[in-house]
Amino acid sequence: MTTNQKKTKRKSAGISLTPFFIIAGLIGLALTIYIGYRASISDRKLFSASLIALFAGLIFESIRVSDSWKIVAGIFAGTYLFSLISFLPGKREHVYNFENHIQNWPYFFIFIFALFFGIAHKDKVTAKLTEGITLLLSISLIYWAVDYGFTNYHNWFSISLMTIGLLLSVLSIINALTHIHLSRTNRLTLSIWSTIIMFAFAIDNIIRVFSNPEIESSYMSEGIYISIQYFLLGVSAVYIMQNCMLLVAFLPSKNGNYKSDLKENKKNHIERYSDEQVNIGQSLFCIVFAATVYWLNHKFQILPRHTMIWLVLITFPFILYLIELLIRQKNYR
Repeated sequence: MTTNQKKTKRKSAGISLTPFFIIAGLIGLALTIYIGYRASISDRKLFSASLIALFAGLIFESIRVSDSWKIVAGIFAGTYLFSLISFLPGKREHVYNFENHIQNWPYFFIFIFALFFGIAHKDKVTAKLTEGITLLLSISLIYWAVDYGFTNYHNWFSISLMTIGLLLSVLSIINALTHIHLSRTNRLTLSIWSTIIMFAFAIDNIIRVFSNPEIESSYMSEGIYISIQYFLLGVSAVYIMQNCMLLVAFLPSKNGNYKSDLKENKKNHIERYSDEQVNIGQSLFCIVFAATVYWLNHKFQILPRHTMIWLVLITFPFILYLIELLIRQKNYR
């Protein structure tokens, strides 16, 4: 007599991470409550309204770029728990001050969140570049350097930097006004140069935004203007981080394979730069338009330097698109 016996298969029980997440969450919650308590009884102002605007911009852009809010929530939760290590005493911190750590904690969180988000959405936050973009960035940098007064410095370091910058700017202008083949070396050079310019503008913008007075102590109109600046800075945080990573990747790391890492970073720069050459007429219009606007702003100080630069960088592609649209409609008729 044969009997069909069901054999129960024992599944090998793996290590469940759920208890660890629960414990980490409880520790994070307890520390958060304690942070809130210490901030409420402190004589110092540990949090400001500008942080809310900064966080709002960061989260807004993260949700916009990501395909899923769940991914953003996961990165946020992981970053939040990881950021709590900023409360550990530093090696050179002889006297531990908890309130100082509370003040630094939000900025550490923003840095780590932008880093994690940039890694998770590398392809989406890496700006695609063209000859036209590099041309516009180069003209903007020349205006930035002149308006800032860098040409008044006559030490060898400043002269060396300005000479290198001028040569690379001339290279971008020549590429935009000619049909020189965009080889891999050419694209690599122009991509690195564009990244350096964007990072320089970003640092200048960060310094200027944080130089503003507190939102709470400002009049309503000024407070709204400052809030918008912090919000836009939060929006651009992931892109600033990505540009930083593209530059830092050229530096050797202690435990990495520098040759392999360098090859990969060069590949990333080359692949993000288009091999299509821009129209020479559009390049000439770009030079005339940007040079005229920047000269007028330098002479009459219509808008702050960094505001005018971002305005030109944002509006010129739309102006070019409208001109092309009008030309197509005219030809169609």
